[in-house]
Amino acid sequence: MVKRKWKEIFHNFDKRPTPSRCAILEVFEEEKSHLSAEEVHERLKQKRKKVGIATVYRNLDLLSRMGILRRVNFGDGREHYELVQTSETHHHHLVCVNCGKAIDYSELMDEEREFLNRLEKELEKKHGFQIQSHQVYFYGLCEKCQ
Repeated sequence: MVKRKWKEIFHNFDKRPTPSRCAILEVFEEEKSHLSAEEVHERLKQKRKKVGIATVYRNLDLLSRMGILRRVNFGDGREHYELVQTSETHHHHLVCVNCGKAIDYSELMDEEREFLNRLEKELEKKHGFQIQSHQVYFYGLCEKCQ
């Protein structure tokens, strides 16, 4: 079943919360992690949901355009998605270049937050560009792979 907060989003985009879309959202609710289309498809198969891989790709794209999912790229050649939480604090990602592990990082110190705010303002002014959001990725080795 689709959550109340998403019903309004579906309505605003004039889209229906189809069984496939709801099943995909359930996977993200249960996993609470970054998933590729292939991983979502595999989880749906494990739950005995008959949703084709093309349908998964189409719906992940739609759900990200609607703002329910966020597309993230960890440099492994595949798009990953994460559930956007309405109460979520902004976060960045630490990505292990060896095993692909991705860690959400939201413990920004005041100096980091101030730096990013100044950078956004400077980029907006310099390029006449209105920044709506940003994503920061730090690449390296996790504890296990060091």
